[in-house]
Amino acid sequence: MKSTLLTASLACALTFASLFSGQARAEETIKVGVLHSLSGTMAISETTLKDTMLMLIDEQNKKGGLLGKKLEAVVVDPASNWPLFAEKARELITKDKVAAVFGCWTSVSRKSVLPVFEELNSLLFYPVQYEGEESSRNVFYTGAAPNQQAIPAVDYLMNEMGVKRWVLAGTDYVYPRTTNKILEAYLKDKGVAAEDIMINYTPFGHSDWQSIVSDIKKFGSTGKKTAVVSTINGDANVPFYKELGNQGITADKIPVVAFSVGEEELSGIDTKPLVGHLAAWNYFMSLDNEANDAFIESWHKFIKNDKRVTNDPMEAHYIGFNMWVKAVEKAGTTDPTSVEDAIIGITVPNLSGGYSAMMPNHHITKPVLIGEIQNDGQFEVVWQTPGMVAGDAWSDYLAGSKDLISDWRNPLSCGSFNVKTGKCSGKE
Repeated sequence: MKSTLLTASLACALTFASLFSGQARAEETIKVGVLHSLSGTMAISETTLKDTMLMLIDEQNKKGGLLGKKLEAVVVDPASNWPLFAEKARELITKDKVAAVFGCWTSVSRKSVLPVFEELNSLLFYPVQYEGEESSRNVFYTGAAPNQQAIPAVDYLMNEMGVKRWVLAGTDYVYPRTTNKILEAYLKDKGVAAEDIMINYTPFGHSDWQSIVSDIKKFGSTGKKTAVVSTINGDANVPFYKELGNQGITADKIPVVAFSVGEEELSGIDTKPLVGHLAAWNYFMSLDNEANDAFIESWHKFIKNDKRVTNDPMEAHYIGFNMWVKAVEKAGTTDPTSVEDAIIGITVPNLSGGYSAMMPNHHITKPVLIGEIQNDGQFEVVWQTPGMVAGDAWSDYLAGSKDLISDWRNPLSCGSFNVKTGKCSGKE
């Protein structure tokens, strides 16, 4: 009997030791979720962001990790499938136990995962320009809000190029539709007549642009200076610009300013039809400063390819990741609630030669740059704001939003505080 009990006790002890050892090994690293499409229509843009996160995590580990532990990337592929984003996000949080997630590109993917992050109280760092009209305690918006990209781009076309007629062309989902709603209201506020605004939407991956470009050409033939403001996303941009060239629409005739075309989208394609057209971002690879030079050098070394380019969403991940690291160090923990409190006010270097700060509305400060596409697929900066612009979660030009502010600090702790009623409206 004693022998049997001793054997059973020993077996239990070994089992508990094994379980404890497994738990200890699991706790030796801090896991970081990487949620970007590696296949499907958005892979052209998002694969590079996955590689960027792997580089940033590798560099942080070479510095000694975080809180005395190594960082471990957990990479998943939601495959440009918007419902799958939510499923993969839930797995990252509940199964993989990640401390934070860096990911998404399209707003429809962000909208898909948002309820998951709020339900499970986890953190998402979102690195791409978006339409605003949202503020979540669990999301940090490190890409541009409309007042950090779309509005300044329209101002540039209007004031510097004398544009009078406007084509608002976008992919058919929430970001282009909401951004164009804001821009339409803004243009009308500036005195632009309704008949001088043309709005068009196409599905993801759209390839047959002949009739649409023909309509744009006709719209721009009235003698008034015309421009295209493009919120076309993903691989649909390639045939769009090609058709512009086929129909003789050059930048001097009808300039296009794009919000989703950067160096990565231009690499590997014939840029001749695009030369002279514009893009509005908060970063360009061509910027000449020490921080950007060091980042490009690190990128080429990590990716083992000197031909690979850098772009704006990569910089957004660079800023967001470094802010998260500083907030974790400040809080002394990866606990989401503690990090949320610690990150407001955190300031880190950006790649434009300045510093970006996390604001109480979970948006950051950024410069706004207008770049002109060159023969080599790079951009020449033709205009920029004199300083940093703070991202605005709620548009000043929409009736339901202009009275709202976001401030996640106590005691307000509200993403949609109505300054007229003095109440948190619940519009989040």
